[in-house]
Amino acid sequence: MTMNATIETVPAPDAVSQRLTFVLAAACGMVAANIYYAQPLIAPISAALGLSHEAAGLIVTMTQIGYGVGLLFIVPLGDLVENRTLICSVIALGAAALLAAAFATHALPFLVAALFIGLGSVAVQVIIPYAAHLAPEAIRGRVVGNVSTGLMLGIMLARPVSSFVTAMLSWHAVFFCSAALMIVLAAVLWMTLPKRKPVARMHYGTLLLSMPHLARTTPLLRRRALYQASLFGAFTLFWTVAPLQLASEFGFTQRGIALFALAGVAGVFAAPIAGRLADRGHSRVATRIAMLLAVAGFLVTYLGAAGSMLNLACLVVAAIAIDIGVQGNVVLGFRAIFVLGHEHRSRLNGLYMATFFAAGAAGSAVGAWAFALGGWTLASAIGLALPALGLLYTATE
Repeated sequence: MTMNATIETVPAPDAVSQRLTFVLAAACGMVAANIYYAQPLIAPISAALGLSHEAAGLIVTMTQIGYGVGLLFIVPLGDLVENRTLICSVIALGAAALLAAAFATHALPFLVAALFIGLGSVAVQVIIPYAAHLAPEAIRGRVVGNVSTGLMLGIMLARPVSSFVTAMLSWHAVFFCSAALMIVLAAVLWMTLPKRKPVARMHYGTLLLSMPHLARTTPLLRRRALYQASLFGAFTLFWTVAPLQLASEFGFTQRGIALFALAGVAGVFAAPIAGRLADRGHSRVATRIAMLLAVAGFLVTYLGAAGSMLNLACLVVAAIAIDIGVQGNVVLGFRAIFVLGHEHRSRLNGLYMATFFAAGAAGSAVGAWAFALGGWTLASAIGLALPALGLLYTATE
């Protein structure tokens, strides 16, 4: 089985302009936001759909399962089929799923739509390797970093935006607006993006069968994926449970939860810092700092009496620390795996993302279950254990 799935030409120095980089970054942010809109809306959506507290985590988990499936079965197509067509087609699928979620009035149709929202959102993981392919070697790191910053802004802003829209209109409006945005985005990308057609030497089935081989023979991929899995599981657990804690313990409305979620935007600044540290050969130290930030974030939430201003302030600090750790570490992983070979870059990215998004789906489901069973104490203890295990794993590097 050959790993030479594509034949690439060297990109021209002007293949990716600042304008195109901005378009790709904006597209990443808009698409990635679809995965996170529902996180702060678990309470109103579950109430409207008749979901129990124990099952409320499925609202987020189904989207992440769909995203994980897409990472394994759609993203690898970036090594096989024309990239512009693939990107726009997947975004169109996401738009249809968002419309279905907006019209849903019962749990099952919404959860099925959530699964396909996740599938449609994997377009972002075709865009990032696409940007790396377009960029010349001399500026590849900078381009990927800028595009990834757009991705992280979308992730961070999705939660406050969805909370504000829900407070002013309804949660249905969030999905209607996002569906319209995806339709416009697909049209803009179709008119803007240059074509990239890999010259494939394998069929789709062979392409998929090559992925276990890549996972087995690429220890750096496995290590970076497990590092991020420990952090991302804690991240999704925190952002699934924090809105429930704010509503139950502090009496927050959706507007208040939206303001709280803005704290997570601070995480976007971790991307360029992590990239510079990696460029200087400090990836190992930066990874451990990311793990320590997440551990410290959960620990500070135990300060102050439940419902006190001190405890609320500590939750804000925790949100910032956890998001910085997660967003910084994902960039370290991107940088590490994208230098392993252009011919299987999309598959490596799919494996990397699928591993830690599986942990994210588990984190959401376990978080909701733990909160219903033992409140913040049990949920946060599980969240704390995940980056602590990741930190122990860094000692084997």
